[in-house]
Amino acid sequence: MNEWWRGAVTYQIYPRSFQDSNNDGIGDLNGITERLPYIADLGVDAIWLSPIFTSPMLDMGYDVSNYTDIDPTFGTLADFDKLIARAHDLGLKVIIDQVLSHSSSEHPFFKESRQNRTNPKADWYVWADPHHDGSPPNNWISIFGGIAWQWESRRHQYYLHNFLVEQPDFNFHNPEVQDWLLSTMRFWLERGVDGFRLDTVNFYFHDKL
Repeated sequence: MNEWWRGAVTYQIYPRSFQDSNNDGIGDLNGITERLPYIADLGVDAIWLSPIFTSPMLDMGYDVSNYTDIDPTFGTLADFDKLIARAHDLGLKVIIDQVLSHSSSEHPFFKESRQNRTNPKADWYVWADPHHDGSPPNNWISIFGGIAWQWESRRHQYYLHNFLVEQPDFNFHNPEVQDWLLSTMRFWLERGVDGFRLDTVNFYFHDKL
């Protein structure tokens, strides 16, 4: 089996600053598409797009609020389809980031999960009871500094965030979460994406509390 990615030269693109096609001062998908012939001429095998999903953009798009749509800043799904088609015409593979360990706190699933302990998404994120004195369940630290737990008064529990407070961690011990995340990846594969760069893979599973 010929695995194209072995030894491939990949060109990373941060969409926001790469090429602006509509003069709003922010790079976009159409701008990337315009530059694909130049990238192909460099002799690379693939492009890797940093996050392009709908996001509040508190962490450069790594806080995803919709895993199956394009942030309006960058364009539309139709624009993405054109990018894929043009890249493939030029012999370029397309890899996109996947941010699976956590979502944005603006994601509808987290908004539902934080309401109470009995809703359908109650166990989709990492929740833990406080100590008797109200303090966090343990001393885990966020990558960005400070305690990795945030109090939620509606549930009377803490939720885990290994990054920003606005980036709650998914509960990977829940098979429903795994199945749903795989379905979002399948969505992009069916649109022609050739592969993924998996972000923060070392944060997928937390030690059970």
